[in-house]
Amino acid sequence: MKIIIREAKIIDSKSPFHNKTADILIVDGIIKKIGASLPNSENADEIKHDNLHISQGWFDSSVSLGEPGFEDRETISNGLTIAARSGFTAIALQPNSYPIIDNQSQINFVKSKANGFATQLFPIGALTKGSEGKDMSELFDMKNAGAVAFGDYNKSLDNANLLKIALQYVQDFDGLVIAFAQDSNIKGNGVANEGIASTRLGLKGIPNLAEELQIARNLFLLEYTGGKLHIPTISTAKSVQLIKEAKAKGLKVSCSVAVHHLVLTDSTLEGFDTRYKVSPPLRTETDRKALLAGILDNTIDMITSDHNPIDIEHKKMEFDLAKDGTIGLESAFGALLTVLPLEKVIEKLTAGKTTFGIEKQSIDEGQKANLSLFNPEGKSIFTKETIFSKSKNSAFLGIEMKGKVYGIYNQGKLILN
Repeated sequence: MKIIIREAKIIDSKSPFHNKTADILIVDGIIKKIGASLPNSENADEIKHDNLHISQGWFDSSVSLGEPGFEDRETISNGLTIAARSGFTAIALQPNSYPIIDNQSQINFVKSKANGFATQLFPIGALTKGSEGKDMSELFDMKNAGAVAFGDYNKSLDNANLLKIALQYVQDFDGLVIAFAQDSNIKGNGVANEGIASTRLGLKGIPNLAEELQIARNLFLLEYTGGKLHIPTISTAKSVQLIKEAKAKGLKVSCSVAVHHLVLTDSTLEGFDTRYKVSPPLRTETDRKALLAGILDNTIDMITSDHNPIDIEHKKMEFDLAKDGTIGLESAFGALLTVLPLEKVIEKLTAGKTTFGIEKQSIDEGQKANLSLFNPEGKSIFTKETIFSKSKNSAFLGIEMKGKVYGIYNQGKLILN
């Protein structure tokens, strides 16, 4: 396959062509030539779009798809197509399917389902069997099968000794442990951020302390054991501070924040709309601003959509009973541009590859073409008609977005909207 991408502004700080507008010739998945007004002597397909920008392919560190077991929420096939249309060339798949992805055969199954797609799938293996927090899974076997990290999705490990042993064990094969932070006892039956909004609405609160106490404990364990720890989807100002201090000590800790925590606050809960019920819960404006500051000063390593499709039967119900989660792939880029500058958005949508041990390709001649194509300008309203996910549980419906994703080029395949 030969294509020429015409007049694309390259956003890649690692590329000698950073911030330059050029044509890009790609032959069989390799960037052959970058320059102005390249001749089309090889009869290549030409790609041209308004205000076209390209960057290294984006990576999402937390995507739930459902398959196997919950195909009514999403399939791997459709999920990877959605990811490609949303600008992502790679995703890390959470293990929260049925059965839980906690062994080598399950890793092999989801990888086989992802063969042949432009967007690559990198599975996360469950840290404990059945994600029940009791017995450690077969981590080494899953690593050999292709797992890039180990964690129990949105479940905090109450057993501190089990996390200690896991952090020690994975050092033998340079493994990455993911530790979601929410103390289950302090959370109790809470369903929303503990604060003015939850009090006014009569919703049981989840205090910031539930997250911060668990992060503090996990950082103490990391300091004791060594190893690598990833703390996903942090949501409070104090969490940012704790991780900043841990990094200053030299601990190998990384963290992510979900798009919805950077854009939305608990004030959206006024209508009891369960689309806004997520875990951790939407916090206050003070927390949101602290998270944005953590992005800008690089305390927070990466941004995730935390894409989590939920079927309508488990979402359209009383707020207390509805499942946590929002889809996020399709709205991620447009929502982020409303709160962050373009280069910072691109940086945080690609930085996670390093943490998860995934190869990064800069935009240069001779490199593999792993590209996201987009226009950072223009505004639009995010509507159900723009959602191609099977589940429609988006917290961003009706919200104004900035920019537009055109598609991706990866694995020798071009996917365009």
